[in-house]
Amino acid sequence: MFDRDRWNEIWLTLTKNKWRTFFTAFGVFWGIFMLIVMMGSGNGLYNGVNSGWGGMATNSMFMWTQQTTLPYKGLPRGRFFNFRNDDTRALLLNIPEIEYIAPRLQGWGGDGNNNVVRNERTGAFTIFGDYPELNLIDPLYIEKGRFINENDIADKRKVAVIGSRVVSELFVMGEDPLGQYIRIQGVYFQVVGVFSSKKRDQQAQRENQNIIIPFTTLQKTYNYGDIVGWYAMTAKRSFPVADMEARVKAFLMQRHKIHPEDTRAIGSFNVENEFNKMNRLFAGINGLIWIVGIGTLLAGVVGISNIMLVVIRERTREIGIQRALGATPWTIVSQVLAESAVLTTLAGYFGLVAGVGLIELVNKGLSASGSSDNMFQDPGVSFGIALAALGVLIVSGLVAGIIPARKAVTVKPIDALRYE
Repeated sequence: MFDRDRWNEIWLTLTKNKWRTFFTAFGVFWGIFMLIVMMGSGNGLYNGVNSGWGGMATNSMFMWTQQTTLPYKGLPRGRFFNFRNDDTRALLLNIPEIEYIAPRLQGWGGDGNNNVVRNERTGAFTIFGDYPELNLIDPLYIEKGRFINENDIADKRKVAVIGSRVVSELFVMGEDPLGQYIRIQGVYFQVVGVFSSKKRDQQAQRENQNIIIPFTTLQKTYNYGDIVGWYAMTAKRSFPVADMEARVKAFLMQRHKIHPEDTRAIGSFNVENEFNKMNRLFAGINGLIWIVGIGTLLAGVVGISNIMLVVIRERTREIGIQRALGATPWTIVSQVLAESAVLTTLAGYFGLVAGVGLIELVNKGLSASGSSDNMFQDPGVSFGIALAALGVLIVSGLVAGIIPARKAVTVKPIDALRYE
């Protein structure tokens, strides 16, 4: 295997006809290059789409009330109803699949009319009443201070966590908003935290204009009583969200006297279903990438196999002399396989390096642009994929040499010596 004469012979064979060797190797180079670039691009697209979730728990769902469409137990169709605080406690006690549950409310105002005042500055912002669990389900990046905590909920504290856009509109540049007071619908709230959205584009802009206060404080301030606007909740890891969703809906429909077949009375959004759809889509894209990449690589391998057949024909007399001098069939086969494997591996290695290099250049270009709103982020190929590609190269090189090697050993020494 490590015989210097053998490697010298391989080198001489490959360099004897440089252009033929170059164009033969280029097919393998291009196949592995395209495979790596497409895999890196697929990962970049996946990262860009995935970043749009903003770290939202993929085992989560959201649920809200709608108008009933069927009469039930003497109650008419077209009835409006609300979730209540008692529903929250009942869900936690009766639905073991629930991991976290966060009741939510939205305060009125902020629809173009200024509802928040600080000194001489005013603004129109969306006010939410939330529980601490929300930041475990749909997390925000806390830039300063803290998020709502359990003491805020229990004591109905007048505290607020404000978005980065709220800070820029209500405070002077460089001013620390923590500990300052803002007036929301005539009620003063102390700022205890500043957040920014982990999402992007317009969704991030909307979230950065939000103000979050304790859920119980909003109920009291806006005179909502015990009404719950909607729920955000996550399922425990061992339970599918769809199963939890069905159980929660059935339970709430029973509590609010809704017909069991009224599928429109309670609306919901299952994040896990959407996330799984995205994963299946990208699994299909990755499968297509491997099919195209391997197909291109195989085309190059077939080219190498054909060229090796030509080389064997040119070296027929040489092979005949080797056989006449006592060379075993395995000696001839191993020589041909080694030449094929070396050519394939070298071409593939340079294709691998070129592909990774191009991906890194694109990645640096994206980083230099400073944009966080790209649908294409952090393209790259994992070390495992690179090893798999290298393994495919080595196997391909051996496969490419099998047919020429078998052709070489089938030549009879006496016929080979007579070959012109």
